[in-house]
Amino acid sequence: MTSSDLISQVNRSIAMLTDPKLASSELGLTNCDREPIHIPNAIQAHGVLLTFTQTDLKILQISQNCDVLLGRSAAAFLGQPLLVLMAPSQIAKIESCLNDDFENVNPLRLSLQVDGKSQGFEGILHRADGVIVLEIEQLAIAEDPAQADARTVNFFDFYKFVKAPMARIQNTQTLAELAQQTVTTIRTLTGFDRVMLYRFAEDGSGNVIAEAKADFLDSFLGLHYPASDIPRQAKELYRLNLLRIIPDASYTPSQLEPQLNPITGEPLDLSLSVLRSVSPMHTEYLANMGVQASMSISLLSAGGASPSDSRQLWGLIACHHDSPKQLSYETRTICEFLGQAISFEVGSKADAEDLDYKIQLQTAQARFINTIANCQSLGDGFAQNPDDLTALVGATGAVFCERSQVTAFGSTPPSASIADLITWIDTQIGEDAVFSTNTLVSEYPPMVPHKDVASGLLALRISRIQKTYLLWFRPEVLQTIDWGGQPNKPVEVEEDHTLRLTPRKSFDLWKETVQLKSLPWKPCEIEAALELRSRIIGIVLQKADELAVLNAELERSNIELDSFAYVASHDLKEPLRGIHNYSTFLIEDYGDKLGEDGTHKLATLMRLTQRMEDLIESLLHYSRCGRAELLFQSVNLAQVLDNVLDTIKIGHPSIAAEFELPRPLPVVKCDRTQLRELFTNLISNAIKYNDRDPKKIEIGYILPNESHDSVPADLDLDRSQTIFYVKDNGIGIRAKHLENIFKIFKRLHPANKYGGGTGAGLTIARKIVERHGGTLTVASTFGEGSTFYFTLGSRSRSVSLGGL
Repeated sequence: MTSSDLISQVNRSIAMLTDPKLASSELGLTNCDREPIHIPNAIQAHGVLLTFTQTDLKILQISQNCDVLLGRSAAAFLGQPLLVLMAPSQIAKIESCLNDDFENVNPLRLSLQVDGKSQGFEGILHRADGVIVLEIEQLAIAEDPAQADARTVNFFDFYKFVKAPMARIQNTQTLAELAQQTVTTIRTLTGFDRVMLYRFAEDGSGNVIAEAKADFLDSFLGLHYPASDIPRQAKELYRLNLLRIIPDASYTPSQLEPQLNPITGEPLDLSLSVLRSVSPMHTEYLANMGVQASMSISLLSAGGASPSDSRQLWGLIACHHDSPKQLSYETRTICEFLGQAISFEVGSKADAEDLDYKIQLQTAQARFINTIANCQSLGDGFAQNPDDLTALVGATGAVFCERSQVTAFGSTPPSASIADLITWIDTQIGEDAVFSTNTLVSEYPPMVPHKDVASGLLALRISRIQKTYLLWFRPEVLQTIDWGGQPNKPVEVEEDHTLRLTPRKSFDLWKETVQLKSLPWKPCEIEAALELRSRIIGIVLQKADELAVLNAELERSNIELDSFAYVASHDLKEPLRGIHNYSTFLIEDYGDKLGEDGTHKLATLMRLTQRMEDLIESLLHYSRCGRAELLFQSVNLAQVLDNVLDTIKIGHPSIAAEFELPRPLPVVKCDRTQLRELFTNLISNAIKYNDRDPKKIEIGYILPNESHDSVPADLDLDRSQTIFYVKDNGIGIRAKHLENIFKIFKRLHPANKYGGGTGAGLTIARKIVERHGGTLTVASTFGEGSTFYFTLGSRSRSVSLGGL
């Protein structure tokens, strides 16, 4: 990544957090975290910053302290070529690296003429806002040479300087050992009075986990500091710049001349500047601590090998000194390198400390996955092994929610509160599959009454469509935190009665009892939840594959069965016709010889063969119904019903039946022939099994957006589809027989009662409905009548409504 790319990334990151119009003098109670610290328009006083164009090397901006460090005013430099500042040989050195990575040439050794004398400087280059930025540092900032870093590290000796510290750091076994070895190494290398390793928590606060200090200083080890001590935009700059040094916190800032970048007309972005001026809030903070020089080395999660990556700020190595202190560029580079190496180590050490616990989680997960893999449903699997379900993430209770069904295990909030909680979780979880918090009752006040079981929440969304969730809960745990001073920043009243937010002045031990929080969820616990989701999805997909294989095999078996039924019924009809015909011949030719008894027996044989042929014909019809290709088209069911009723009336002219149609039936996509047969079977049955006079039959439908109060709630019907019905006032059906009537050849009455029949009509009717993707069912009251309800599936949706 080039310097310009990095600057662009910095701009995007910082711009989201700050207000460019906010001046340092305007910092107050509500805007501390909006201070634009990356564009202060000023630098620290121990060096000079200037910018120039790459094409003609003309100086565009320069810091006003150039008269002190370089012996000439800003006006003497602005608009002039670099030749006014340095020799042609040094300019040639700069030109040779303008198209390369500046990291390979920094620092530049510069010899500049100041007041007629040649003085040595270090120059550091980078790009920003379309210009080249050159920062020139003076090595000593005090008359006493002991106050400056006396060692100028030769980069050929770099390996020698880092070998021993790296060996000691890598030989540590625990995070605590690593942290202590780190601060000891950095203090030995730099000579700061105090070096601390400061670890950030998820809420942005920090904790001093290691310290190396001079004997005369009080210890800060173990103290916590609030998130407001390092605002969000400052953390972002720490993430992007791995080292930050303030040699003298009591400096007077040196403004840039001119204030705006001539190329952009905006303040110069100093995000990557070594000399960038410090927020007045931070310098006041350091003064309150008695610190005059400081250095911070960033530690990034998962290594942080490059400031351009997306790794997060894990912690800081904070160095403090009670007097001004400068370090050479080479020494700072060694510290930066060690910081990157330590970043890798802190991640691995933190993971190692959780290794035993991770093994426990993995063991619980393995048992749990084995259980649910052998169950018919997720709910059954969770119910069989609730202990491992909670142990899997170190929770005390869990809730499994599938659609509106809630199953609780262990200590959980009431089931009635879960639906609203999941609605809230959906607003927090976004596109992610997991959400966690250890301050649930603060973020979601309805849980306050249940803080004893639900102060912490880890939520896992298994399926958005099926609305399937796993929720784990933790109880409130009272904690005592040792703060380095009262954590809330004090507020001062100015002369004009406005409020001003100020840094804390006291850093003495301040204890706080924290309520309404659970133990925080560890990253390994969240990873275990996500791993469980992946495993569950894998099991569901595996079962779906197995079900697909079974369905394919079942479909093949059904086709073979239909084919067999067709062939068998067709072939059986021939010998039956022969028996029937020969019986007829015997009666006609030998009736007088057989006598009355023999003739009666032959007549019975003929009747039985006819009955058998009717049954085979019904079976053949059923087989054809299952095998026939459906022709879906727009069909006006009102016309189909008129045709069916006309046919029934012609076939049964003496039957007194009243047909009621509340409204004309709609136009739907379906197979016309099969729907005609469906209505014929249902209406014929309504007439046949009816001993009333008159027989009343109602044929109608209910749209999805209409009231379904008339449809019994226990019926298995998709109420998002149009529901058709055929209602009669006939003999009704006892509850124990409601499903039997749909079985083929199953009759509830003798063959000679209610007009006979084979008992296949309703079986064929259900087959027709199922082939259309719908459901046929019945509600009935014995002695009062029956209502047959059916849907035709989404493919057969209504395309228009006749008569409405």
